[in-house]
Amino acid sequence: MSTASKTTWNPATYLEFAGYRARPAADLLAHVDIKIPGAIYDLGCGPGNLTRQLKDRWPARAVIGTDSSAEMLAKAKQSYAGVDIAWQLSDIATWQPEVPPAMVFTNAALQWVPDHDTLFPRLMAAVAPGGVFAMQMPTTADAPYHAIIKQLLSRSPWRERLANVQYHPHPAPAQHYYDLVCALAARVDTWETSYHHVLKDTAAVTVWVSGTALVPYLTALDENEKAAFLADYTDIAATLYPPRADGKVLFTMRRLFMIAERKA
Repeated sequence: MSTASKTTWNPATYLEFAGYRARPAADLLAHVDIKIPGAIYDLGCGPGNLTRQLKDRWPARAVIGTDSSAEMLAKAKQSYAGVDIAWQLSDIATWQPEVPPAMVFTNAALQWVPDHDTLFPRLMAAVAPGGVFAMQMPTTADAPYHAIIKQLLSRSPWRERLANVQYHPHPAPAQHYYDLVCALAARVDTWETSYHHVLKDTAAVTVWVSGTALVPYLTALDENEKAAFLADYTDIAATLYPPRADGKVLFTMRRLFMIAERKA
């Protein structure tokens, strides 16, 4: 989740497409093998649904979910109150474990964190020797849903109203991230996958994006402004996400994966 302390996240909106959002994490975990003892950290755990999956797969390990959103952590604690998972309010940009864990896992969170040139080597170095750094994040700089944001921010009243909102930079190419971790890695597996999510209509695209990419902008608006902003977003989305033959919409997300095993 976002590292911006003033950003307000809505767990219910984020979880509306939980199945689709969880699939990349499942694809990442399918290739993870932890060879050493130790804890697992889920950085940017959000509402905790993937943290629970980590605990289910490795029940004997300590699992800690961290997030910078108090709202997300409250939802996680409520949903998994009976599960042996520790929850920590923490910003990925400054996070540092007391004891190097066996795995640092992070799903669709690092795109919100600045200064990847420093961040990725630091997270890799935080893993215990022989442990794993596993991450997934969207690489969607050229996606239509970002183009819609740019269009809106070029128009009044949003150009003036949202001028002070800072948005995160887009991730770099895969080769750049390989270079950032390879010095500490015994093995690196990295790949990209495009997911074509089938949504019922254009309005569903707006709902999806309102739970992620639009959050910094919606946080800055009052309720009436939010409604107007989302309506304008949907109007543009109707042209960039046309209905398919059955009336549904394909919402495409390209994602970058990396599993790096630290040198022993």
